[in-house]
Amino acid sequence: MSFTGIYRIGDKVIEITSLYMDVHEYCRDYKSDGKADICVKISESDIEHEREKSEGVDIAQGKGVMQWKDGYLEELAVYRKIAEKMPEYDTFLMHGSVVSVDGQGYMFTAKSGTGKSTHTRLWKELLGDRAVMVNDDKPLIKVSDSGVTVYGTPYNGKHHLGNNIVVPLKCICILERAKENHIRQIDRSQAYHILLQQSYRPSDIAMLAKTLSLIDEMSDKVKFYRLGCNMDISAAQLAFRVMNN
Repeated sequence: MSFTGIYRIGDKVIEITSLYMDVHEYCRDYKSDGKADICVKISESDIEHEREKSEGVDIAQGKGVMQWKDGYLEELAVYRKIAEKMPEYDTFLMHGSVVSVDGQGYMFTAKSGTGKSTHTRLWKELLGDRAVMVNDDKPLIKVSDSGVTVYGTPYNGKHHLGNNIVVPLKCICILERAKENHIRQIDRSQAYHILLQQSYRPSDIAMLAKTLSLIDEMSDKVKFYRLGCNMDISAAQLAFRVMNN
């Protein structure tokens, strides 16, 4: 038995055929009746591939190997297939937490465990209804002649913080833990390593090359900052004041 649904993720309509219903429940807020631009079909081997990768991550992080359910692994397999295709449409996946303030997107990226989600929640606390979560984990970024836009996706982190919206991306901030809050603007060369590290890198050589080109083009269109921060709301106050200037 298989299950099929059609969803708009990013600005593309995607037909998903799965072995389990989990992914369709996961993507329910993104349902579409449009004609599919991309078709994704999952096999048992795709699920096993995700199991092997997840076990490798568990071991690398010093954890015991988790017994992930097939439905969850299929969700990962679906997004991997989507991310592999998206560079063809000038779009790529980048790990980060994105908050929109007054219709402009601010993206925070860093190594896992640094506090991206905590920091964006401080922005919500600071700015109230002016701040809207776009995506707390795996947004899609599109680069075009008119600028850079960031899309909410169903893959929005363990707390499911995000919305099915698209906003222009104003800047990207690299987070670091610090006792005292400080922020400075940096250039693309200083940001490039973490951008590359946090972006999904397709297995297909042509799509990988396109992703690198999109990162380069994006770097000409948005500003970059490095923020040393604690988990106090004063960190959000400082970051917003400087980045919104």
